[in-house]
Amino acid sequence: MFPTTAPGNFTQLDSGDIVMTTFYPYQWDLNYGNCVVFNDMVCNMLSLCNRGIDIIRLDAVPYIWKELGTNCRNLPTVHKLVRMMRIISEIVCPSVLLLGEVVMEPSKVAPYFGTKEKPECHMLYNVTTMASTWHTVATKDVRLLSRQMQQLSELPKDYVFLNYLRCHDDIGWGLDYDYLSGFGMSEVPHKRFLNDYFTGKFEGSPSRGELYNDDESLGDARLCGTTASLCGIETALAKGDKKALKTALDCDIMLHAYMLTQSGIPVIYSGDEIAQLNDESYHNDPDKKADSRYLHRGKLDWNKAKKRHDNKSVEGAVYQALLTLEDIRRKHKVFTASADFSVIDTVNDHVLGIKREYQGERLCAFFNFSAEEQPAYFDGILSGVDLISGEKLRGLSYTLKPYGFLWVLVDRPL
Repeated sequence: MFPTTAPGNFTQLDSGDIVMTTFYPYQWDLNYGNCVVFNDMVCNMLSLCNRGIDIIRLDAVPYIWKELGTNCRNLPTVHKLVRMMRIISEIVCPSVLLLGEVVMEPSKVAPYFGTKEKPECHMLYNVTTMASTWHTVATKDVRLLSRQMQQLSELPKDYVFLNYLRCHDDIGWGLDYDYLSGFGMSEVPHKRFLNDYFTGKFEGSPSRGELYNDDESLGDARLCGTTASLCGIETALAKGDKKALKTALDCDIMLHAYMLTQSGIPVIYSGDEIAQLNDESYHNDPDKKADSRYLHRGKLDWNKAKKRHDNKSVEGAVYQALLTLEDIRRKHKVFTASADFSVIDTVNDHVLGIKREYQGERLCAFFNFSAEEQPAYFDGILSGVDLISGEKLRGLSYTLKPYGFLWVLVDRPL
């Protein structure tokens, strides 16, 4: 699972016994085939609930059931176990929610919601969209992301995702490579390109990240870095390049606007609200330096946080923009998770279009993932007002600035 820092799936103890340790030597896999183990784990879960915990995270849930002769992932019994946990929690503590961590390709994620008759997790991390988002930043091509947005739009409205640009862990490239192969993107070389781009090795890339668990034989390294540093803010500040800084800030804010447009619960990782940069000090800490995830786990810089009310500062530019976006999102019912949403064909592979509708409100949102101006074309006349600028729009197309976006509250359907 972690071939560089923790190779192999088994660990031999000093006693000579061997235990299964899929993730790390100190993290033993549990045998849920033993009912005592299951009962004890449920007891632990209920004990936490009794202490006031509202949400229980089921960590790496696809891996909790093992069988010889299989890859020990996503086996049918896993779903039975989660279903049992859901039944127990609803009987004993019905207000508690189960949050599943399923780091898999899209087709493997949604089944962990279960069905209406047999529900499993209440919420799931939207891991695949996070990875697809950064793929889109690097390639400037929205086709994969559009496809995924359309797939999400077809899921039941009571499926609740936690949406985010990044989290405490690394970014793994669990993309839809069957689809990408149609554009000449093979898995191993494409992963290498993405990692080269976001570590700044690719010519012209402004990103600054680091690799996690780099396995050259598999080409399966993952990525670490704060949103600001991956968007190029760190590089622009280091060079004193004001134009590049403006572009990087626009990219950062556009990505947050796109994330807030999705259905579900938006999550902003600590520090991203003030464009906090990578924390390279972990290299000097013997307890952390082997784990590059600490690059984006730095403590919140409270001195920089004080600048959040200054629009002329980097911190203030991002913080004030997010406040505006959040305020708009809060005021308009069209952003509710119950809204219908679909993908808009913008006739431009650099521009993502999303349409949301709910109780008479209609929103058309457009996001330019390119560092150059890009036109978005509409299938009909778009008429309405941009909720960000207040600009009134009416026409068959609109040119978005580099990393620009629109939230158009329309007064007539496309």
